[in-house]
Amino acid sequence: MKRTRRQHLIVYLGLGLGLVLVIGPFLWTALSSVKPEREIRRDPPTFWPQTWTLDNFAELFDRVSIGTAFANSMIVALVLVATNLLFCSMVGYAFAKLSFRGRDLAFGLVLVQLAIPAIVVMMPQFVLIARFGLVNTFVGIILPTMVTPLGVFMMRQFISDLPDELIHAARVDGAREFRIFFTIILPLCGPALATLGLITFLGAWNNFLWPAVVAQSENMYTLPVALNILNGHESTHYNLLVAGSVVVIAPILFLFVFLQRFFVQGVATTGLK
Repeated sequence: MKRTRRQHLIVYLGLGLGLVLVIGPFLWTALSSVKPEREIRRDPPTFWPQTWTLDNFAELFDRVSIGTAFANSMIVALVLVATNLLFCSMVGYAFAKLSFRGRDLAFGLVLVQLAIPAIVVMMPQFVLIARFGLVNTFVGIILPTMVTPLGVFMMRQFISDLPDELIHAARVDGAREFRIFFTIILPLCGPALATLGLITFLGAWNNFLWPAVVAQSENMYTLPVALNILNGHESTHYNLLVAGSVVVIAPILFLFVFLQRFFVQGVATTGLK
């Protein structure tokens, strides 16, 4: 009994230490967002604010078009979530339940794309976007990631575990593939769709490099690109950066809290344990 209690105590201490390491930076950022800049630059630094202020957020909204950048980020993220949920699930269904020539080879190519860094294909993508005249447009920002290899892989893994008898019964009743997909397969993919939606939203919301390349005017900046204006060459406004970081992180935290149950269930059932 004493040995079991000791083991439980060690586990709890380890989990508590991990929680502190994970939560600590977020908590420090949130507390620093309500500190004046002189306190943020103080040496040694203070963890708990000695002077509370909301002037950082007021100055942030004065210097940067946060409203426009927030709207741009939301548009890009929501459209990418919608397109990835639809197209990745359709491609995943084809790989999992349909038989066609070259299916295994095509899926192997999808897996190969998971190993290719995004920076490698960024230049060819930009050349194509520029030739189509899509630079500095929402379409140019959204188009390259409307379907992702990770999304296709996740949906294929989840749909593969669904019973084939449901599809066979629907085909016997005369249902076509699109009807089978939308009325039978898609409603059963709730956990996987929630997981893919959260991952896609997180990636689109935090993406900096591609929007910075494509968006060439301030009215097209997303939040990470707009906040980069505060990172000056001569001086950096740390109080505004931490306030902006809170604005960027807050929607992600709320989204994860609401979808946490589906996220855990989706990860546990798509071969990503």
